[in-house]
Amino acid sequence: MLILFFRCWGYLPLRWAQALGAMGGRLMYLCSAGYRRRFDSFIRQAGFDQPLLRRRALEEAGKTLAELPWLWTRPMRETSALVQTQDWAVVEAAQQAGKGIIFLTPHLGCFEITAQYYAAHAPITVLYSPPQHASLRQIVEQARQRHQLQTAPANMSGVKQLLRALRRGEAVGILPDQVPTHANEGVWAEFFHRPAYTMTLPARLAELTGAQIVLAFGRRLLHANGYSLHLSKLELFSNQKQQQQARQMNQAMEALISSCPEQYLWAYSRYKQPPGAPSAPIQSEGA
Repeated sequence: MLILFFRCWGYLPLRWAQALGAMGGRLMYLCSAGYRRRFDSFIRQAGFDQPLLRRRALEEAGKTLAELPWLWTRPMRETSALVQTQDWAVVEAAQQAGKGIIFLTPHLGCFEITAQYYAAHAPITVLYSPPQHASLRQIVEQARQRHQLQTAPANMSGVKQLLRALRRGEAVGILPDQVPTHANEGVWAEFFHRPAYTMTLPARLAELTGAQIVLAFGRRLLHANGYSLHLSKLELFSNQKQQQQARQMNQAMEALISSCPEQYLWAYSRYKQPPGAPSAPIQSEGA
């Protein structure tokens, strides 16, 4: 039943899917106390708690989910045709270096379109956490395994898969603001004025392979007119400690999110503590 619903939803025009998603985002806020609590706490802490921005953020969050069936069921040439970018020279320079590319795409805008657009040009392997629901997991795995687009589970096997791709000179995609699953995969680093358990994987992969790190953000355009892909190079200093590298990465994410705060998923559980991880450092009163 879930698969049938997903496929039927995918036949909707993108404009309809996003419009329904906007209504669903507001409805989720009203109906779910947990969602409402996370959203309010995070957006207020980050300093973006303005009424109009809050409403737009709720609507954009709903669009993020509602547009997935459309993106996953349409041919890649159709989805890629909706993308415009003026920063592609950043990617070309990284490709010419021949050491692979590590794309960092936070939960901002349409993070699905970034991988699809690159896959229309060259191979990419994307790290993801498989859904626990069996039917949903089947949908995600089938939808994301497309031409030149492979997925890697967020475990040691998946990390090895990313490493092999980079050593072939290919690209990989990572959500850098996703909380690591295990205690030994991250460190505490400040993110919007609060310690967040932050993955160390991007820096480790870059040091092992010499791959260039590129920030990627697919801004959702108004009225379902497609997406604007923004790309920029990030250099993590190899002589720094893991906490310093993680903080540097989080600062880059903060700047990217601040450029379009209404399209960030503020209800994402960014500050949870993985099992076995040390407790977050205590903040001073002025923090």
